[in-house]
Amino acid sequence: MAIVRPLAARAGALLLTLWLVSALVFLAGQVLPGDVGRVMLGPFADAQAVAELNRKLGTDQPIPSQYWHWFSKAITGDFGDSLSMRAPVAPFVLSSIKNSAALAGVVLLFLVPIGIGAGVVAGLRSGSLADRLIVLTGVSLSIVPDFVSGLLLLMVFGLWLAWFPITGAAPDGAGFWTSSYHLILPALPLVLNLIGYVARMTRAGVIEARGADYTRTAILKGLSPSQVLFKHVLRNALVPIVTMTGLQFGYLLGGAVVVEQIFSLPGVGRQVLLGIQQKEYAVVQSTVLVIATAFVIVNLATDGLYRVIDPRVGAA
Repeated sequence: MAIVRPLAARAGALLLTLWLVSALVFLAGQVLPGDVGRVMLGPFADAQAVAELNRKLGTDQPIPSQYWHWFSKAITGDFGDSLSMRAPVAPFVLSSIKNSAALAGVVLLFLVPIGIGAGVVAGLRSGSLADRLIVLTGVSLSIVPDFVSGLLLLMVFGLWLAWFPITGAAPDGAGFWTSSYHLILPALPLVLNLIGYVARMTRAGVIEARGADYTRTAILKGLSPSQVLFKHVLRNALVPIVTMTGLQFGYLLGGAVVVEQIFSLPGVGRQVLLGIQQKEYAVVQSTVLVIATAFVIVNLATDGLYRVIDPRVGAA
């Protein structure tokens, strides 16, 4: 009960945030130039026909009415129709979310164990040569933009060595392993860009936990080094890592647009970019709303896990 009540309050705040995001996204679409009826009928369509289409679509109504019409449908999964493809937007949005979520999952599959493992080694051997090499390597990799490392990895491992496919999109009907194999090369530049950050955060947490009173007490009680490490040091050191991992997952859903472009992966970032270029405001609005919803869910799950790992937070 001590955990449920704070989480309920947190969920309410996140839902309010989600509603504000939906309102801002809709208003942004309204202030952008372009007439929906004109876009659908073309630049040479009759003005009367354009006005009639706008009336049918409801785009000539006051903005509050348009917003309520859009939002009431959006919360049921109906995001409207694409202007250029004359088809519902929802399948395209869900497909792009699926692709970006799969890419984020592959990134975290490499990032979490390698980054945390390197940070633990650096924290346990603070000041040693291994610690300095891990920190230096992590900092060096983090300052290389993902589009630079992505292009280099594409040329070396995709074109020259041909170890991986050069596109992140697997063929239609491909199975789980084939789809995952196609995502390895797009995931690597993101892993290289973030791994130093994870390692440094883990290192700092391990060093702080090793010097804490509860760790010294555990050692004086006669616990073995492995018990001290896993029950006291890592449990407390990994609390901020959980929060950071949740935030990174949310970032990867919508922030990997450059990598998605390089590897021709039809993900969320690429979908938003194409929607802006083609004036597909329904696509942009619905995609951003879905990304915000994913952020809310990830943040709520992260808060719950945070309170499970650190009982002091749940009791607060």
